[in-house]
Amino acid sequence: MPNFYGESPAIQVMPIKAGEKIDTSLLQSIEETLNKSNIQNIGFILESSNIKVKFKTAEEQLKARSLIQNSLGSEHIVALNLISNSPNWLSSFGALPMYLGLDLRGGVHFLMQVDLSKALEKTTASYLSEFRSQLRKEKIGYYDATKKNDVMQIKFKSKDELKKGKNIIRGINNNFDFQEISVNDEIILKIIISAQTKKSITEFAIKQNLETLNNRVNELGVAEPLIQQQGLDRIVIQLPGVQDTAKAKEILGRTAILEMRMVNEDNVDPIAFEEGNEDQIPINSEIFEDRFGNPILVKKQVILTGERITNAGPGVDSQTGQSIVSISLDGKGASIFKQVTRENIGKRMALLLIEKNLTEVVTAPVIRSEIGGGRVQITGMRNAQEATDIALLLRAGSLAAPMEIIEERTVGPSMGKENISRGVQSTIWGFVAIIIMMAIYYMVFGIVSVIGLSVNLLFLIGLLSALQATLTLPGLAAIALTLGMAIDANVLINERIRDELRNDNTPQACIARGYQMAWGTIVDSNITTLIAGLALFMFGSGPIKGFAVVHVLGILTSVYSAIFVSRVIVNYIYGNNKREKIKLSIGEIFKVDNN
Repeated sequence: MPNFYGESPAIQVMPIKAGEKIDTSLLQSIEETLNKSNIQNIGFILESSNIKVKFKTAEEQLKARSLIQNSLGSEHIVALNLISNSPNWLSSFGALPMYLGLDLRGGVHFLMQVDLSKALEKTTASYLSEFRSQLRKEKIGYYDATKKNDVMQIKFKSKDELKKGKNIIRGINNNFDFQEISVNDEIILKIIISAQTKKSITEFAIKQNLETLNNRVNELGVAEPLIQQQGLDRIVIQLPGVQDTAKAKEILGRTAILEMRMVNEDNVDPIAFEEGNEDQIPINSEIFEDRFGNPILVKKQVILTGERITNAGPGVDSQTGQSIVSISLDGKGASIFKQVTRENIGKRMALLLIEKNLTEVVTAPVIRSEIGGGRVQITGMRNAQEATDIALLLRAGSLAAPMEIIEERTVGPSMGKENISRGVQSTIWGFVAIIIMMAIYYMVFGIVSVIGLSVNLLFLIGLLSALQATLTLPGLAAIALTLGMAIDANVLINERIRDELRNDNTPQACIARGYQMAWGTIVDSNITTLIAGLALFMFGSGPIKGFAVVHVLGILTSVYSAIFVSRVIVNYIYGNNKREKIKLSIGEIFKVDNN
């Protein structure tokens, strides 16, 4: 049923800051903006992280997007979308329409190139920083450490120092190749990343970028997006129903930067600068607001940035029970952080989150003691969801490998409607042809077969909707093919009943043996087709997989409807007949039971 209600053009409003909740005041503001401009809407959907507003026409949708974006400013994202018109009573028990692919619904398609060389370069720099830190810690004598591409080079003061340093490096990571060189009294150790390590670095880069893109797309509220690796270093993104390419690109490229700075506490009152004295802010400082709107004066000098973050994840403070973000720093970052906390005990350090050019002081705790080990906790999270979102954004802020869009396509909804119309028409005409053929050739049994085929189509659409599978243009072709193949089982059954009638069996016996004897042939033929469909699903991608999903489900529903549904109808027509003479209307042959 939900598939018959269609979709409406809509706008989706969400905060630009990760984890920020939506309240009714924002909904009222949007409603007032639309009423002032006499733009009619057909419904609001209020969720914890976004608001959706539905409209009758695309023109009203575009006008509303522009007005609401101007009204709310840069603190909110206003994106175009399409939303199902299913009534609440239908959606309340999980009845949802099928997801439509890009070729049927319209949307945007991106092909992104991942710069894997940058991932290797970044990892090499991180390793070299860690080597320096450990060599200094163990007091190993070296006087130069450089890198070129993915080859690192360290100059030691003696061969003994080189040997000790080599062991330390092996302890950090044992997957390096080494070359010892002595040139002009210089003792050099070349450290080369092995082929296996390079492979793991590039695989991690692709995996992390895929994870980041998935979380970005979730913010768009896209149903069944396609995000998958293509080849060695490319990622394909298809966003059905997204009409605004610019907004999609903006969110896909969204990152967060973390900066750690010291708070300026040199007898300066930041509130004074909020009262119109901004020109008196010290040259070495800037003023930002915390999460409660309080101004905080921080120094311009950046102690650490998110580039030194090797990992970030959400967590819970064991003492307070509050949500936190735990971050891990690389060797250099851990060393800097340890030194700064040692030298500034009793002072405040501000953690700034910069997202889409908006800077916010997340927390500004007092440094109680020296912090080593490279693990830092960010407190001040509003809830667990915000901690999760910020952890993901921080990981994305220091992407394992940068990406750029090398191909961009937009598929309009009108083209999608045309594809749906053609697909539906082809299915209808094929169905009509089958009805005519079966009714002429098999008469009543042919009509029964057609009824079973109709039930098969309903089962198939119901399954696709219940499983929330994505229907694409190849999927529509698979539906038409399923109808043509499904009638084959009924043909086998009807022909077997005819054979039994020719052998002078009673009509009831003919029906029973017809279904019984045709069962094995139907199962054998469909199992071979099912194996082919499963192979397409396992090894195919994109359109091929979309075809395979519908094809496999169609085989299952067609076998059930041909064997069980049609037999129920036949038994209803002929099974309760108490007359002494029964005629089976199956074409060509009319047998009479004289018993």
